[in-house]
Amino acid sequence: MIDTARPFIVIYVVWHPSFAVGHTVAKALFEHFRRESYEKITGGTGISVVYRYALADGTDEPLPIDLAAAETSAIIVLADQNFAQDPVWMDFLQRISDQTTAAGLSTVLFPVAMDPGIINQIKKAEQALSWSDWKGSIEDKVFKLIGLLTFQFCRMLRHYLEHLRRPDETRQALLSFLKKVDIFLSHSKHDKNDAGEQVAKAIRKKLTERDGLGSFFDVYDIPPGLKFHDVLLAQIEISAVIAVHTDSFSSREWCRREIIEAKRHNRPLVIANCIADRDERGFPYLGNVPIIRLENKKASRLEAVINALLDEVLKDFLWQCRVELMRPKAKRASPSCRGLLN
Repeated sequence: MIDTARPFIVIYVVWHPSFAVGHTVAKALFEHFRRESYEKITGGTGISVVYRYALADGTDEPLPIDLAAAETSAIIVLADQNFAQDPVWMDFLQRISDQTTAAGLSTVLFPVAMDPGIINQIKKAEQALSWSDWKGSIEDKVFKLIGLLTFQFCRMLRHYLEHLRRPDETRQALLSFLKKVDIFLSHSKHDKNDAGEQVAKAIRKKLTERDGLGSFFDVYDIPPGLKFHDVLLAQIEISAVIAVHTDSFSSREWCRREIIEAKRHNRPLVIANCIADRDERGFPYLGNVPIIRLENKKASRLEAVINALLDEVLKDFLWQCRVELMRPKAKRASPSCRGLLN
């Protein structure tokens, strides 16, 4: 049985005290993962985000990280030149790496190379993210980092969920049970200039082209000619859903049914608001979910839709893991249990 007195997941953000941008990035991560929508899944004040940049009193050592403080831990290391050139902090990174290796599936280390030329210094067995290669302002880079980290957290919890369901399997054996997360693109094919279909295609392309997402997501819609009930009822029940809300969307019976089915099965759902002129009559079941304004298929707005989707998928995995941990081991979910992995 889960220990309800400790959090399910803690995110640690580590940076060198001389790295001024570190606090800015850490604060943005704190504000994102502590916001209200995560409170509803984790309870309390959202996902715990803990800083590690100060030295322990009376020492030149960073404050330690206690992996036993949570069921799972994600450690984000914002490594700049100050970090890479400081033997104390590099030793700390090595200890963190050793800790995460020993902890198994419950803990993952995510190094981020903040300055050019140091990625090889901080890369251990993990694949480092290269902040220094990204274009744009600090705000643009923070937005990209949050999306990439959310994706990595989804991967981590997908794997951990399978571990909970099959606790006797080795880490390598669990890989054979991992399946892609199904994404269902709900859209109307009755807009002027095929607006709904064009946006759906743009989202599909972005999902398959963005690093790692193609190996994590399968993307579906309902092709013309197939029976509605034969496809929708089976697919919506196990999918995360992006609804492309164009002018004709709410007037189409099939689009409405897709949203109702997603709501009925409590699927992760994001609305891409693409209204060009007007919606003749609002559809109430589109409420109480994230709504992202998507205009002219701009790449940055497509990324915003995908990031919102990743947030919803992460929340779904958090919920599934918590439910699984509440079960006695003898009653843990079988491979046939419903969820995004099946």
